[in-house]
Amino acid sequence: MVSNPRTFWIVLLTAAAALGAAAVLGPVLGLVAVAAAAGAAALLHAGELIRLALRIHHGRRSFGPCRGAGFLGMGALFTGAGVTVTGLPWLDPGPVAAATTLAAAPAYLLGLLLLPGTAPTLGARLRRLLDGAGIGVSLFYCAWVLALGRATPAAEPLRLAVSLTGCVAVAVAVVTGLRAVRHRPAALGCSGGAALSIVGVDVYALLLLDHHRAWPAAPGTVTAGLVAAGLAMVAGPFLIAAGARRADDEPTRPHAADEGGSFAGYPLLIGPALLAVAVSAFHLLTGGRFDGTSVALGLAAFAALAVREVLAARDIRRYAHALADREARFRTLVSGSTDVTIVLDADLVVRWQSPAAARQFGLSDQDTLGRPLTDLLHPADAAPATAALRAVLDGDQDALVQARLRDGFGRWRDTESTVSDQRAAREVGGLVVHVRDIGERAQLQRTLDEVTWTDEQTGLANRRRFVAAASEACAGKRDGSLLVLELERFESLAGLHGQAVAGAVLIEAARRLRAAAARDDLPARLGTAGFAVLTEAPLVHAFALATRLATALAEPFHLPGHTVHLAASVGVADLLGAGSAEEALRHADVARRRAQQLARGRGGGRVECYDKSFETALVRRTEIEQQLPGVIGRGELDLVFQPVADLATRQPVGAEALLRWRHPRLGPIPPAEFLPIAEELGGGIADEIGEWVLHSACRQLSRWRRDGRELWISVNVTARQLAADGWLATVATAVDTHCVPAEALVVEVAEAALPDDAFAVDELAGLRALGVRTALDHFGTGPTALAHLRRLPIDVLKIDQALFSEPAGRRGPATPIVDVVVGLARRLGIDVIACGLETESHVDVVRAAGCPLGQGFLISPPDHAEHVEAYLERHRTPLL
Repeated sequence: MVSNPRTFWIVLLTAAAALGAAAVLGPVLGLVAVAAAAGAAALLHAGELIRLALRIHHGRRSFGPCRGAGFLGMGALFTGAGVTVTGLPWLDPGPVAAATTLAAAPAYLLGLLLLPGTAPTLGARLRRLLDGAGIGVSLFYCAWVLALGRATPAAEPLRLAVSLTGCVAVAVAVVTGLRAVRHRPAALGCSGGAALSIVGVDVYALLLLDHHRAWPAAPGTVTAGLVAAGLAMVAGPFLIAAGARRADDEPTRPHAADEGGSFAGYPLLIGPALLAVAVSAFHLLTGGRFDGTSVALGLAAFAALAVREVLAARDIRRYAHALADREARFRTLVSGSTDVTIVLDADLVVRWQSPAAARQFGLSDQDTLGRPLTDLLHPADAAPATAALRAVLDGDQDALVQARLRDGFGRWRDTESTVSDQRAAREVGGLVVHVRDIGERAQLQRTLDEVTWTDEQTGLANRRRFVAAASEACAGKRDGSLLVLELERFESLAGLHGQAVAGAVLIEAARRLRAAAARDDLPARLGTAGFAVLTEAPLVHAFALATRLATALAEPFHLPGHTVHLAASVGVADLLGAGSAEEALRHADVARRRAQQLARGRGGGRVECYDKSFETALVRRTEIEQQLPGVIGRGELDLVFQPVADLATRQPVGAEALLRWRHPRLGPIPPAEFLPIAEELGGGIADEIGEWVLHSACRQLSRWRRDGRELWISVNVTARQLAADGWLATVATAVDTHCVPAEALVVEVAEAALPDDAFAVDELAGLRALGVRTALDHFGTGPTALAHLRRLPIDVLKIDQALFSEPAGRRGPATPIVDVVVGLARRLGIDVIACGLETESHVDVVRAAGCPLGQGFLISPPDHAEHVEAYLERHRTPLL
């Protein structure tokens, strides 16, 4: 569109009205109307095209992109100016119209050739001109020989020049539009408009050149010709302007066909050339003669074809050189590449391979050509590789295939291949496989995997790999079990024999694990002395495997200069019973710790399966372990007392101090539960608690004796406390600090926890030397023989309920035993106390046996000091 649509429509309507008037006014007046309409339309669009060229030049700051629109505008300007001048009555319109044709046609053609998107190079423009000239001259030659040469006088060169120029210009315009490299709609619009304008101005000029002779004879025909020419001259510039506006202002880069030449013009040239030859032959056969014009036209057509042939030969040479260069470059790239290129047909048979195959893999053409590619692959990789290749054949995108390839020396090489489907390319017609050797990368990856997933010392899987495998099994809901085991007493091994021996033991333990486990099982090392096994076996079979592992690890480790005896506690958990690998590991570790607790003191080597109650007990134990440090400072420990009475008078003679832990969340915790844990924790916690119990009991005894209650008090100690360095000094300090008589303090040791005879005699004798009395608690439940009573320096024997628990009045098997124990104690000067009296029948049995003292719930339950004091008030205690 023009800048001012209103002006355009005014001009268009005016041109239409003028042409309509020309159709009825006759040749003379019609000439003026056509000149006015066509001239106005051409000048209007010429202004638009020139303004477009200036705008492009202003934006691009270059004359290149704007030249096409500028010369097209100049062509429209020549057309408009020339046609307008022909309407003046005092000028001869013929020569002016002919000059307009001869000036406008080159301008139009130059604008077309310079228009962005049509002919980007000088060679391309020359080919367009030669193609159009050859076609135009050949067609005009045929027309001249057949008709025009007979009807046109030889003395009218101007008429000949106009006709030939129009014919050639139209042919060039059509060829240029059809062979545009881009902006084809714009190029077709401009070329069509230029051709239409050239036809219009050419017909207009021919009519005006012949007006003296032809107009009077056929005024109607002349009027129709003028109107048709006017319509062409009005529509042509409009099409040119519309097409020029559709092309952008970006300069056209040279196209490959234009840089190296093109043969696309030959189909266009062959037809007119053959037609000219046929017309010449017909003309000769019919007795015709060739005048000078026909000869000149023939020579011109021949010259155009000859020059085009020279350019074609040059193009052929350039194409040949380009193809040779490309082939040499391709061979150089393919030969020097480390990748091997293989072409497969639809049956995956090798049809071609690059020369690099012999250099990289030692594979000659005889080794591969005509064979399926899968024959060269490792059997384990052939199936997935075939599936990937078939997927590409079925239309999937390019694939990446990793497979082992047998080279020419029979070795398996790690390779990676990219596959693309080139069956549509006529030059290839198959699958193109680019194969590269990734042996070094695969070896590096294996090394990294070994470092990442393998324990360096034992060669077993490390914790990371084990957890990954267990997670995969849990995610897949597969049956299986998980075993966790730890070597007992391994911590002391390095200190006793050194790190070298400890490392050798770990390596041998790993070897035994691999030997005992099944081939599909995954043994791993989780920690310093911790191992695990992931097996697909169900829980029952996994328990049997755990037993085999424990047995294998219990065998002596015979090392150079050393023989090491260890054991392993094993925990087993079911994978299906856990939601994740970490949970399954925790379950197995809970079972292992349970096995370790149950095996303590028995040499180890126990196997336990996970049970939820184990975890509850473990959680409780863990919380006790966490809370034990600082328990005294928090004031959570307490002492309760259970009176000891004379069975004849029921008068209290002493009391036993019993330890209690009042945990704010777990409630009362008995000493039998937390004292062993305190001893295992170490750090002096058990000694600190024992010292607190001793001082608290002596403090309470001191208060009672100040109140006039002549009692003794007993405290319980463990075998570890009894054997601890400084224990005797601690007892002496407590007695002196609280000012209590030494004989009023009784130290009780359970029979089951009593150490060996020699050590026990020394420790108990040391207490007796301080004046402190000693007691053997729970007698009758341990391994102590009656004969040992004579050697043990004890003052009090506390017999367990198990020796006298029988119905009252009935002389069963227990009574003679109590009689023997009490009688032996009397002879040895040892006081006897019956513990656990709960019924009168118990009292009857022990009194019948001669036991004078007793304690139990029948006498009084254990209670705090203030309640015991109330009991003592009711039973005034004489001095023992």
